[in-house]
Amino acid sequence: MKIDLPERKKLVHEMRFPVRWGDMDAMGHVNNTVYFRYLETARIDWMVAMGCRPDPDGQGPVIAHAFCNFYHQLEYPADVLLRMYVSDPGRTTFETWGTMERQSQPGVICAAGGATTIWVDFRQSKAVPLPDWMRALVE
Repeated sequence: MKIDLPERKKLVHEMRFPVRWGDMDAMGHVNNTVYFRYLETARIDWMVAMGCRPDPDGQGPVIAHAFCNFYHQLEYPADVLLRMYVSDPGRTTFETWGTMERQSQPGVICAAGGATTIWVDFRQSKAVPLPDWMRALVE
């Protein structure tokens, strides 16, 4: 299955992780909500690696919209490769994208999702322009 990501996307992060037994639901596959947790973990790992630690007294990312499309089931045991991309910086926003595949089946995308990320001043609870350093990372 071909996954269409924006042509402007930029690969910024890769992570590998095992599917945990507790990630599965009663149907024997990874629960749909867990894929969002995988995407969240990749976003946070990337941000921390870039020196942007979550700070409730400062500024940082808030997710305004998230989605995930499911193509092939993931189930325990499996190791997953998640690739994260960024694109489309706006005044206060940028897009993140992620693809997930089993390491044992390279190139076969099991799920793909993303999120619109808004840069927020947490104390003021309002969107603010992307800092220049973040804009440089996502352009």
